[in-house]
Amino acid sequence: WDTYVMRRFLKELLPPLVLRYLRRLKHRRYGWIGNYASWEDAKRDAGSYDSEKIIEKVYGALKQVKEGKAVYERDGVLFDKIEYSWPLLSGLMYASARTQGRLHVLDFGGSLGSTYFQNKKFLDGLKDVSWNVVEQKHFVDLGIKAFATTTLKFFYDIETCVAQQNPNVLLLSSVLQYLGDPYAFLREVLTYDFEYMIIDLTPFSKSGKERLCVQHVPPQIYEASYPCRIFAQDTFDAFFESNYDLVEEFHAMPELVIYLSGNDEAIYKGFIYQRKKR
Repeated sequence: WDTYVMRRFLKELLPPLVLRYLRRLKHRRYGWIGNYASWEDAKRDAGSYDSEKIIEKVYGALKQVKEGKAVYERDGVLFDKIEYSWPLLSGLMYASARTQGRLHVLDFGGSLGSTYFQNKKFLDGLKDVSWNVVEQKHFVDLGIKAFATTTLKFFYDIETCVAQQNPNVLLLSSVLQYLGDPYAFLREVLTYDFEYMIIDLTPFSKSGKERLCVQHVPPQIYEASYPCRIFAQDTFDAFFESNYDLVEEFHAMPELVIYLSGNDEAIYKGFIYQRKKR
C-alpha cells in the first residue's frame, strides 16, 4: 500500500482517542511547543533560521506559478490544485461589491504575492484592482524585481502604500501571531482607517487563554522555528468592538488542529470586519 492508503486504513481502524494520542506524539517535535511567560523567553528558545533559504524556496515555487509551470504555492510548497480560502475570497468580493468594483488591498506580510496569485482568477474579473504587498526589505526587493506588475506592487512600509494606492482593504493573513506586540500594531493600523479588514489563519486557543509558544516548522517545508502567539478570543474580539463591525467569523483550515501542552488545543480562525459608520 502507498502511504495515503495506509493512513486512511489506520484512521478507519483506530479509535479516536488513539488517533489523538498519535497526533500529539507527532507534534512533540514539530508544531507548537511550550507555554512561555514572555515573548522574549520564547524568542530565546526559538533559535535562528536561514531567511535567505526560505526566500529562495518561496521565490522558486512562486516563479513556477507565475510562469504557468505549477498551479499553486503555499509556504514554498507547490500543489497541483489551488486550495482556496473561500471565506477570505468571499471577504474580498464583499468589499468589492460594496465599493462598485473597487478593490485596493494592502496585504501586510504577504510574501511575494502568494495570496494574489492564489485568487488571481477571480480578481481579474473586477474592474478596479490593485494588490499591494508590504513586507520586509529582502522580500520587497525581490518582489519589485521579479513579480511586480501594474496590479501587483510591493512596498517597504504601510505609510507609503497608503499614500500611493489608497487601499480600502487591509489583509492580515497568518501574520499577527508572529508579531511581538500585535495589539500595538493593530492600534497603529486603526489610525489608517481602512474601510474593511480581513484577518485569516490566526490561531485561537480552545481554552480561551492566550499563550506564547515556539513553532517548529517541519523540515519538508523549511528548517525554522520562531515564537508564536496563540490568541484569546475574548480579548481579540473586544479590541475591535469600538471601531469595526464583524461581518463574519470563520474557521480557517478547519482540518488542522494545533495541539498544545496541558491538553489544550487551538484552531485557526478568520474574520471579516467593516468599519463602523460614523
